[in-house]
Amino acid sequence: MKNSTVSGILSGVAVVVVYRLLTSLMRVAVYALAKWEVEGEENIPTASGCVLVSNHVHIIDPPLLAASLNSRRLRTMAKQELFALPIIGWVFSAYGAYSVRRNGKDLKAIRESLRLVSEGEAVLLFAEGTRSKGGPLQVARGGAGLIALKSGKPVIPVSIQGSNVRFPNVFFQWILRRRPHIQVRFGAPIDFSNFPSGTDANEAATERIMKEIANLLPNELRGPYA
Repeated sequence: MKNSTVSGILSGVAVVVVYRLLTSLMRVAVYALAKWEVEGEENIPTASGCVLVSNHVHIIDPPLLAASLNSRRLRTMAKQELFALPIIGWVFSAYGAYSVRRNGKDLKAIRESLRLVSEGEAVLLFAEGTRSKGGPLQVARGGAGLIALKSGKPVIPVSIQGSNVRFPNVFFQWILRRRPHIQVRFGAPIDFSNFPSGTDANEAATERIMKEIANLLPNELRGPYA
């Protein structure tokens, strides 16, 4: 019993160390290679559970948002195949990720999201389900609205612009002093406590979230939510 307790403590410490290390390295990389702006961090609850819903531009978006938020550790979904890889799977877990199936609705991932939020965690969701690669918003799936309504916690819309960098091009841009401009905006919390119920509630909640994300973006990137 004593050994298992010590092992659990050491594992927890390792998770914190890995998260802070990776997040710090990401901050250094983004500061060095891009013009980086972050707005609205004061909209994030400092301790209680919340749901952050963002547009999805590039594969770097999850660590970018983690690096943009000094006050909280973010928990986000990652495809389940990654967790089966030696070392990489553990690093993803330490970084705050939990697995999700890419095909169809993953009820286990939804339940895990709700559990984490109920325990005071900040959960990050990408409602579109796939990356826009710098283009306009895409039609979102209904999972974000479902989690928002079931959790009963504040929902923070998040927008990302300019993260569609290309490797190794970004290093040449740095040499030529033409660094990409990356903007992250955390919007005001959305309160769903009095949101109308009904058969279309999840879709309506997702629509409301996406419109708030769109309001944080220029017109040309708002897509169907303009």
